[in-house]
Amino acid sequence: MLPRVRNVILGLAACVCAAPVIGAPAQADPLLEETVEFTGTVLFLQTKVPGLVIGAVRNGETAVYGFGEATDSGEAPDGDTVMRIGSITKAFTGQVLAALAADGTVSLTQRLGTLAPDLGSGKDPNVAKIRLIDIATQSAGIPREVPHEPGPKDNPFKPITREAFAGWLAENDLLYPPGTGVLYSNFAFDLLAIGLSEAAKTPYPELLKEHVTGPLGMTDTGFTLNDDQKSRLMQGHGFDGKALPDVPTGEVIVGSGGLYSTPKDLLRWMQWHLDRLAEKDAETRMLDHAAYLVRDNLNPVQGMDESGHMDAMSLAWVVMMPENDRPLILQKAGGLQGTFSYIAFAPTRGIAAFVAINQFDFAAATTMAEVVNEMITSLAPR
Repeated sequence: MLPRVRNVILGLAACVCAAPVIGAPAQADPLLEETVEFTGTVLFLQTKVPGLVIGAVRNGETAVYGFGEATDSGEAPDGDTVMRIGSITKAFTGQVLAALAADGTVSLTQRLGTLAPDLGSGKDPNVAKIRLIDIATQSAGIPREVPHEPGPKDNPFKPITREAFAGWLAENDLLYPPGTGVLYSNFAFDLLAIGLSEAAKTPYPELLKEHVTGPLGMTDTGFTLNDDQKSRLMQGHGFDGKALPDVPTGEVIVGSGGLYSTPKDLLRWMQWHLDRLAEKDAETRMLDHAAYLVRDNLNPVQGMDESGHMDAMSLAWVVMMPENDRPLILQKAGGLQGTFSYIAFAPTRGIAAFVAINQFDFAAATTMAEVVNEMITSLAPR
């Protein structure tokens, strides 16, 4: 972009955005700060959402910038802003699976029914063949959602229960044989959380804290909020621009969604993923990042390309193979209660990035994924 145009954009941003906040150590990389700030500025002006927060980590240094309003008070989001991360939760569930496989609690090819017998049989004999790896790679043949009646406004997720899961499996055919196609499924990842909880004989939220958030010091990442966290929660907005209530997802929707987090916590998590040659947790990282299911000859492939073309599936991560200047990227998007978010990392290049907007807007969500992928490319060219 021409310098004059860039200066105009930054000048306009100063009129409409709160001052950005940098969550970086001393002497952070000036290029990283410059790139994140400018990318966020352009994206905020382009999408016209109420609020936006963007961050990146490279070589252990981080930068976080917020724009617009996170709450009705008019404050801009920053690194400590709490937000719903929606289906990015699935990548956490994949990491828990990797950790339990690494320590021998489960195996990737273990069948779900051996851990949760009520979920391991049904009308379709293929139900008994569903393996943990099939669920984690979105290839189990399970629909996106379990069919259910609408819940009450203050608890719309109430009808989504383990009993509803078992009932559907008992009465319906899978959409395709496990391992032969890919179809995005929230239903499946909640089954995975149930199976992992049964294997470890531990409630899933405790399992997540034990293996992921606790060791990494992610104190703002969890399924429930304390009063301080509620005061920092970013207000989500619907497609009509109206504010949406914050509704917890309950005890069942923990594998597919439901997590709250902050940009600082997410970038700390990303740093763990980028530390790929470290001896600690090496097995877990290897299992988590491996590409298990390549797109070739899969039928169907649906719901996986909105944030970038899926070339393969890792444990919940969508794998995008290197193309032109873009390096290998693992990515995941999420959306819940008026917040869209996207996170991606280039494991061989030591860079990761995160962005969230606080309004449901599909065009904006597509744009922000494209912009983050481009930002990673510019900071880690092939």
